[in-house]
Amino acid sequence: MAVWAIGDIQGCYDSLQELLKKIRFNLLEDELWIAGDLVSRGDKSLEVLNYLYSIRYSIRVVLGNHDIALISAYAGIKRPHPSVIPILEAPNAKELIDWLRQQPFLHWDYKLGYAMAHAGISPQFEFGVAIRHASRIEKKLRGRNYKAWLKHMHKSSSNRFNAKASSLDIEKYILSSFISMRFCRDDGQLNFKQKGRPTEYKILKKGLKPWFACPTRKSMIMKIVFGHWSTLGYYQDSNVLALDTGCVWGRKLTAARLDGDEPFLVQVDCAKKCKF
Repeated sequence: MAVWAIGDIQGCYDSLQELLKKIRFNLLEDELWIAGDLVSRGDKSLEVLNYLYSIRYSIRVVLGNHDIALISAYAGIKRPHPSVIPILEAPNAKELIDWLRQQPFLHWDYKLGYAMAHAGISPQFEFGVAIRHASRIEKKLRGRNYKAWLKHMHKSSSNRFNAKASSLDIEKYILSSFISMRFCRDDGQLNFKQKGRPTEYKILKKGLKPWFACPTRKSMIMKIVFGHWSTLGYYQDSNVLALDTGCVWGRKLTAARLDGDEPFLVQVDCAKKCKF
């Protein structure tokens, strides 16, 4: 059995099919990890979601910020991106959204030594703590009152975890860290708004660095697979594996095989943007 992890698909159905063909993905034998942002901005988001739902027993998905935005649009909380309107208008929209709501924010395999979260794991969290926090917000998203909960989650989040904050503020930080973070300061304070490459002068001038390079980051027993950061692109060190290589922007879609001594990389060129 092979275990493959794929970065942000974002509605790029044709590139996904090309990549699966290239890695010879076998539904009956292999396992596919997907690092969130299944939909949005790509021109075939409905096709992607329908296909992944059809192979749901062979995949492991974590939710990304665009997936949460889709669920929020379905709930009437957020205006939908034009690329996801076909999903909302599809006859099986409820079935697809209910399936998305059941997906986790964190997936892991102790035997492989890998964990996956869309944006990563907050430098303030040890792995056991991250598991508990992920479970906490998963229960809220799966619950009957998820619409009211999501409405609160779209308010601004604190940049630092505070165990004495209100329950909703704690959950806003947890959610934001799993789906939206990129940069932090040396003390672990996150910056949820800053985008760009870590080497850009304007970012260095602000004293920001990637969350996984935070000097006060808690020790982590797992190597973290994440997406979300197309301007970072493919990146690997002993602690993390970044797989968002900007397919929706006309760059590449990337898969990494996880069940070997080192990740084995396979990519396909997204020669033309599949942006909606």
